[in-house]
Amino acid sequence: MSRRWTRWLAPVVLLLVLLAIWEIVARGLHVPDFILPAPSQIAVSFVEHFAELAWHGGVTLLEMALGLSIGTLGGIALAIAVFYSSLLDKALYPLIIGSQMIPVFAIAPILIVWMGYGLWPKVTVAALISFFPLVVNVSDGLREPSEGAVDLFRSMGATRMQIFRKLRWPACLPTLFSGLRVSTTLAVVGATIGEWVGAHQGLGYLMLQSNARLRMSLVFAAIVMLSLLGLLLFGAIRIIERRVVHWRPATSHSRGG
Repeated sequence: MSRRWTRWLAPVVLLLVLLAIWEIVARGLHVPDFILPAPSQIAVSFVEHFAELAWHGGVTLLEMALGLSIGTLGGIALAIAVFYSSLLDKALYPLIIGSQMIPVFAIAPILIVWMGYGLWPKVTVAALISFFPLVVNVSDGLREPSEGAVDLFRSMGATRMQIFRKLRWPACLPTLFSGLRVSTTLAVVGATIGEWVGAHQGLGYLMLQSNARLRMSLVFAAIVMLSLLGLLLFGAIRIIERRVVHWRPATSHSRGG
């Protein structure tokens, strides 16, 4: 069996084993549905409420995608500014790091007061929580080329912009996409937290409403839908990465050999 199939098969088998254990424990111990529904009950709820889950999921996916896009553009722009300006580096970088010490739950209610219960507070939370990995990774990536390579470009008459376009930016792309993969998972968290704090739609809102009514199977079904949307966004980033960073060899998770 090829390594590629093994990489996919191992987590699937492990997941099925864990679900089987969960099913046996929930059924065997007669755990009430409002405490811990069995996976089979969650699956039934997912199918029965698929239209509702898909509608709320579309709202959450839009919030995630917009937040990730804004966070990515902001993170890249800020990383470039910090890299080329020592003054901004000294002034902003400590503030950027310090901003990550503020819990997202502390920011979300303020944004709800400022912006209301619409789309943009959730987008803003997703953007704020996802931009930091981009700033760090793009800054590190821009420093990747050696001084010798930069001096070689300068000796051939390359301008600062040409050095950026032909040397620093291509060297930065692998670390950029590494940060983008992390930011994708954070955007899911940010959008959901924003919906928990205040929303009229979205999977986070559906989870809160279902939890209040003790419809735990629907809560877990919403979590499954949220996970699928996160995987969809993560997969899209991976496809774009393979096309953009086409010169980078595929990473292998195997050890040895």
